[in-house]
Amino acid sequence: MPEDHHIIPVWFFVGVILLIYGVLILVTGIQELSSPPPTVLSRLHPALWWGALLVIIGAIYVYLFRPSKS
Repeated sequence: MPEDHHIIPVWFFVGVILLIYGVLILVTGIQELSSPPPTVLSRLHPALWWGALLVIIGAIYVYLFRPSKS
């Protein structure tokens, strides 16, 4: 009896990693709003921007390359 092997694309795992890192950086950026670090460009809140960008890109990759039942 032949078994059906479903290959999960590596891009799905890349999306999961980007999503996890994005959430971690975004949470850090939200926490930094109350006490910003003493850096020159802290007023721009780069952790919020990069965290949000990674969450969006990771969610797109997870959605596009999710394993399907068919």
